[in-house]
Amino acid sequence: MIEVHELTKRYGDREAVKRISFSAARGQVLGFLGPNGAGKTTTMRMLTGFLPPSSGTARIAGFDIFSQSAEVRRRIGYLPENPPLYLDMTVRSYLTFVARLKGIERGRVRSACEDVIERTGLGNVAGRLLAHLSKGYKQRAGLAQALIHDPEVLVLDEPTIGLDPRQIIEIRQLIKTLAGNRTVILSTHILPEVAQVCDKVVIINEGRIVCEDTIANLTRTATLEEVFLRYITADSAAAEDVAHGPGSAAEL
Repeated sequence: MIEVHELTKRYGDREAVKRISFSAARGQVLGFLGPNGAGKTTTMRMLTGFLPPSSGTARIAGFDIFSQSAEVRRRIGYLPENPPLYLDMTVRSYLTFVARLKGIERGRVRSACEDVIERTGLGNVAGRLLAHLSKGYKQRAGLAQALIHDPEVLVLDEPTIGLDPRQIIEIRQLIKTLAGNRTVILSTHILPEVAQVCDKVVIINEGRIVCEDTIANLTRTATLEEVFLRYITADSAAAEDVAHGPGSAAEL
């Protein structure tokens, strides 16, 4: 469903994402895990078409993000870290607007809105202004806009950040129900979230993929926290060795 090969993003001389490769199968929930500033959000923006890669390739549901970007966007639902909400609109009017933007047929707009409102638990606030909702309900509205066109791939960037414990539990439970025939990428730095929700983990550090494996394999003899620290520490130590190896500026 998702195939990423040598994907790179440069800003001038700096490589924010460095030739990364990974995959996710249909129905899989993939945890894209890394420390703050590791390159998670940049990668998500490239996969969803919001940011052009510098090099490399990726295919989403069989379509190339470069040459078939319109087809890719039709098949992706994206919830960025800050949900793209129009706060002066009600939940229902906002979702109606999004449905039309995403090309849902006029005759199906109402049913699509009501279906996603029910699935995301927004029924009791559907007539309220988004500005008047709690952060938890705003996050649900963000999920609803990502789901309204029933995408094959769902990309969630830090979906529980800033929520209280009860809201976090609710959003995690909702994410679990969204897989099935849909592939979900959950980008986060919260380890318990990955352990509870995901089937597979990709760990990124300083723009590089340092681990890709299933949760079951990774946690067979250690906790996810221990695995994460092992890979991040080993990668940082290796990078330090390269930077300060024989003949480096640090030794001259």
